[in-house]
Amino acid sequence: MLSKQSIRGNVKVHMNKELITDKEVLIKESESWTDNQLEFFKKMLKQGGNFAIGGRKFFIIPNSVNSRSLI
Repeated sequence: MLSKQSIRGNVKVHMNKELITDKEVLIKESESWTDNQLEFFKKMLKQGGNFAIGGRKFFIIPNSVNSRSLI
């Protein structure tokens, strides 16, 4: 299961095309994940990208991308 500390505040997480603003939603979702899925999700929090776990589609924009200017 994920902890609140593992989900950084500046990371934007979309689940099924919906922005997740409450960490508790992700923590509840992660209760049914395997250890491999948890490790993969944590890697993706740092790296970002599109992927699916447990039938849910995720899109993650990591902190480093959020702070860079697109100009």
